[in-house]
Amino acid sequence: MSSPIKLADHYNGEQCAISFELFPPKTDAGMDLLEKNVERLKAFQPSFFTCTYGAGGSTQSRTLDVVQRVRELTGLPVASHLTCVGATVDQLGEYLAEAKRRGADYIVALRGDPPKGSESFQAVEGGLRYANELVELIQERFPDQFGIAVAGYPEVHQEAPDAQTDLDNLKRKVDAGADVIVTQLFYDNDDFYRFRDACQAAGIRVPIVPGILPVTNYKQALRIAGMCKARIPDQMAAAMNENDDADYQFKVGVDHARVQTIDLIENGVPGIHYYVLNKSDAAGQMLDGLSLGMQS
Repeated sequence: MSSPIKLADHYNGEQCAISFELFPPKTDAGMDLLEKNVERLKAFQPSFFTCTYGAGGSTQSRTLDVVQRVRELTGLPVASHLTCVGATVDQLGEYLAEAKRRGADYIVALRGDPPKGSESFQAVEGGLRYANELVELIQERFPDQFGIAVAGYPEVHQEAPDAQTDLDNLKRKVDAGADVIVTQLFYDNDDFYRFRDACQAAGIRVPIVPGILPVTNYKQALRIAGMCKARIPDQMAAAMNENDDADYQFKVGVDHARVQTIDLIENGVPGIHYYVLNKSDAAGQMLDGLSLGMQS
């Protein structure tokens, strides 16, 4: 079964294409809530949904449950994340075959984070070490069956010694056959624009899609920034520090993401990927009234 729309083609229209990232709930009640939020998010006309999985591949089967259910609920293309962590080449191939059977159209191909307690990534025997190798595997074993997205890092991957090394790694992933780049979240658009310019100078020609997370409180912002080394702008930090009221902090975070979104659109991004954390309230308020999504 071929994908209904090639992944890169979502970013060829006049409007800014949007997509939403989900994670697999741990309970049936969580799945029910996810389904309700997906129905609400569908109103914003996303091009597709993606679903990640837990550290070390701990929720892979649940991820495919989400992929299949979202496909059934929305009729839209869906993407499954896939990492190299803890898997042999044959196991990765088995997952890809099952993902295709369950309705996945695209793969977000990632190396993955080191397992908890490990300081560096170590491939298992018979496994892969880098995301570009995963892209190559998908292209070799499932030619023309999946669109492939890879990750980019506007503020440089935390394990990269410098920005040029990080950019070289990204180009290897694109040259291996990736269709689009989706970035790590960031809070300052200037970081994205510098990254985009560097990619273009390096000869990277695939769509570069910024990833945005509407944070809803300062503790969340600090925690996430600590995990992925994203810089929190002084103005945003000062605003969130003014008042610890939950509603106030929610509004500050959503307003910041909305301003980011408007500025990105004005600066010609082909699409935006939203890390919505399985919720729709923040995304709904952030996107309300904006001209985004698929052409109707």
